[in-house]
Amino acid sequence: MKIEQIYTGCLAQGAYYIESNGEVAIIDPLRETQQYVDKAAKENAKIKYIFETHFHADFVSGHVDLAKKTGATIVFGPGAKTEYNIHEATNNEEFKVGNLTIKVLHTPGHTLESSTFLLLDENGKEHAIFSGDTLFLGDVGRPDLAIKSDLTKEDLAAMLYDSLRNKIMTLPDDIIVYPAHGAGSACGKNLSKETVGILGDQKKTNYALRADMTKEEFVKEVLDGIAPPPQYFAKNAMMNKVGYDAFENILKKGDTPLSPEAFEVKANNEDALVLDVRSPKDFVDGHIPNSIFIGLNGGFAPWVGALITDLKQPILLVTPEGREEETVTRLSRVGYDNTLGYLEGGINAWKQSGKDIETIKSINADVFSNHFKNENINVLDVRKDGEFLSEHLKGDNVQHFSLDFINDNMNSINKDQTYYVHCAGGYRSVIAASILKARGFNNLVDIAGGFGAIKNTDLPTTDFVCPTTL
Repeated sequence: MKIEQIYTGCLAQGAYYIESNGEVAIIDPLRETQQYVDKAAKENAKIKYIFETHFHADFVSGHVDLAKKTGATIVFGPGAKTEYNIHEATNNEEFKVGNLTIKVLHTPGHTLESSTFLLLDENGKEHAIFSGDTLFLGDVGRPDLAIKSDLTKEDLAAMLYDSLRNKIMTLPDDIIVYPAHGAGSACGKNLSKETVGILGDQKKTNYALRADMTKEEFVKEVLDGIAPPPQYFAKNAMMNKVGYDAFENILKKGDTPLSPEAFEVKANNEDALVLDVRSPKDFVDGHIPNSIFIGLNGGFAPWVGALITDLKQPILLVTPEGREEETVTRLSRVGYDNTLGYLEGGINAWKQSGKDIETIKSINADVFSNHFKNENINVLDVRKDGEFLSEHLKGDNVQHFSLDFINDNMNSINKDQTYYVHCAGGYRSVIAASILKARGFNNLVDIAGGFGAIKNTDLPTTDFVCPTTL
């Protein structure tokens, strides 16, 4: 028996490779599927099943492509209806993978079709569960993502309570828990940094599994403090339900080098968004006018999904050299399939062609401190609500809205005024500044190092515990 977790940090997502006696099952695969085909071929094994724990909302799964490549059967839990061929399993249905057995436990609550896959070893012993978004380490899945359902989030939370108590908590304490996500995922609110655990430990430490917890208490606590889901969640869930274009086609179109002249023509003729994925400093120092920054070395895919509202938006890329294919791949993971190419030679080629370059003024925290103490300046804090309420600068001209909702809050700031923009460390503030600049806010100053650097100055800040309702 071989079990391998294939974890993707940017999405905080775990896919699984299970092998026994020459047969393989893949659980919740990523969009780019050749890695699974190659792994099975290396082991002289055949992919027999592709198990999907539910219709994922935070990424586009590779199940459709992988089934076409391998002939493997896609298995969803009860109630899953798709526009491609699947095996809709029944509760407690069993599937053989070599000498192993995978049993489907229907665990609705996160979504209606959500299922947990129980792995029985060669001797029939209950060995592990692949819990999808039903059970995380430290948390459970949010119950507000079901697509096209008449049920309320309270209804789904009540279902989740029953699923956990009747299907999961009755299992032996020594069972291994392999969840679909870890810390950083928006699919829960209190996920552990650990990505593999033991069920008995979760029964002791996970707030949602308290033995004396009533259903009413569970519903209240699970729903308490859930932020609105990112706008791309429902769109990704629908892609996973109805299907999508082959990843190889997306990569071929997007991984296309374009000269500065061809790049500019496409930008104008295709009404394309220029997406710059380099470092914050590189973008601040020089970028193509009206381009948007979302750096690869941060929470790239989730921020793209939160801020670019149209999955079909034509996109042109400015990337670090050698990371073009990676960028197209990571965009496709969250359903952005309309990449038209990248700037060959990068920003240096653009400069050498004599085309316009713009910059963003950036200052360190000490310089900002002097401005703040000696001038009546406007400060824009783009951290999340909880971060802001936990601690922030004191001052009448300190304004806050989360980067997540920048598109909804532009009317609250004035294009004629100068804003000093900061986040926690300097990544999100450059994203915010790039979006605002592209919308005509030209008087912006980025604070390098963000609030982490500001706290090391003598500027006054608040200091209180963030309420649990945020």
